[in-house]
Amino acid sequence: MASNPYFSLAVLFVAALGFALAPLGLAQLWARLFSPAKPNAVKNAIYECGLESRGDAWVQFRSAYYLYAIIFLIFDVEAVFLLPFAVVFTGLGMGACVAMLIFVLLLAEGLAWAWAKGVLTWA
Repeated sequence: MASNPYFSLAVLFVAALGFALAPLGLAQLWARLFSPAKPNAVKNAIYECGLESRGDAWVQFRSAYYLYAIIFLIFDVEAVFLLPFAVVFTGLGMGACVAMLIFVLLLAEGLAWAWAKGVLTWA
């Protein structure tokens, strides 16, 4: 059986499956052994803010909010890329400076586009 070329692949697949399912099985076993299954009014009570929820939970937001959030994330990622560049700025060559300049100019172009479209205005 070990002469099959796919035997080691099957063993690794079974090990990976067991590695993923073992914690789930242990959690289920722990819950059955140690958690009391006696629901009552106290256990089913609300606990986060103490208020009963009223109305529908579905709230529709304007798409401008999502665009504003995406722009914020883009410039947050820009800061993540600019910080290591600024730390090692003196040791880099001209190619790295040009690449970072192109990166910043593309982000500035995106900011100009968002400003022209009116994404940054809260109306």
